[in-house]
Amino acid sequence: MTFDKVKEIIVETINCNQENVTPLANLKDDLEMDSLDAVELNMALEEAFDLSIPDEDLMSFVTVKDIADYIDSHLE
Repeated sequence: MTFDKVKEIIVETINCNQENVTPLANLKDDLEMDSLDAVELNMALEEAFDLSIPDEDLMSFVTVKDIADYIDSHLE
């Protein structure tokens, strides 16, 4: 499942508590992700899923679910 892999990558990349990484968790408010974390997360996601995520798409992600849905829609 994409969400589980995204959750694993988020926990490893931004060193947050895995219990906080829920589908509706807000990346900035709930997970305290800053712009440097976003760049590192983007690189990790691109490598893990073998896809390219343009900066404008990256900036549109608000929740963990947004990331998982984006990846699902681009892997089909």
